[in-house]
Amino acid sequence: MNPSPTSATHPVVPREQWLARRLELLAHEKELTRQADRLARERRALPWVRLDTRYVFDTLDGPRALDELFDGRRQLLVQHFMFAPGWEQGCKSCSFMADHHAGALPHLAQRDVALLVVSRAPLAEIERFRRRMGWPFRWVSSHGSAFNHDFGVSFDPGQVARGSVPYNYTMQAFPQAEAPGISVFWRDDDGSVFHTYSSYGRGVEVMMGTYPLLDLLPKGRDEERLAYGMEWVRHHDRYEAPARAPVAGGCCAA
Repeated sequence: MNPSPTSATHPVVPREQWLARRLELLAHEKELTRQADRLARERRALPWVRLDTRYVFDTLDGPRALDELFDGRRQLLVQHFMFAPGWEQGCKSCSFMADHHAGALPHLAQRDVALLVVSRAPLAEIERFRRRMGWPFRWVSSHGSAFNHDFGVSFDPGQVARGSVPYNYTMQAFPQAEAPGISVFWRDDDGSVFHTYSSYGRGVEVMMGTYPLLDLLPKGRDEERLAYGMEWVRHHDRYEAPARAPVAGGCCAA
């Protein structure tokens, strides 16, 4: 386990030496950027799969099929949110992801993208939690539909008990019957819907903007000493207020 860095334990060098090391890192960063661009092109080149199943969801506007949830756009980005029937609240890690959606909504809309969050919990349970969290995005229920199972984010209790579920394109042990994921769909003008991409596991970090910000900082994600990576995450209304350092001076100073 790596201790938290301090100026007493971390190398401290003159500016010229720092700049030389920074330029070495910059070369690596640029190569990673080029690799990410190549990967994005490969992702867009994937073949599509036509959806023959007509998935219907419970929404605030009544039952709606998947092709009716594109808001007039061609592309639909779905967060598979872990929230099963009877749960008191949604998954805290999925909530961490969902906290990043609000600011992206108007920008995604300008790029022909609709955002949709889907869970198996009944709509009334979803709405109670959504209002608590203050989220503005559309969240629908797949309760009674095969959608979650077909897209690899919900499993039968027997699968979990046997220790082998089909998750992230392989059979593996998974501790519960719900899992996180992201799926992308395309809609043609005639209403035909195509599945273009899904990602699971750490692939969902693409929608967690806090993580790349933490990766810039001296302590990084600071998760090495935790029981599991996202142990520190809480629902945003459950964090304790951080202690603030006293401010010196000012008109009220003694």
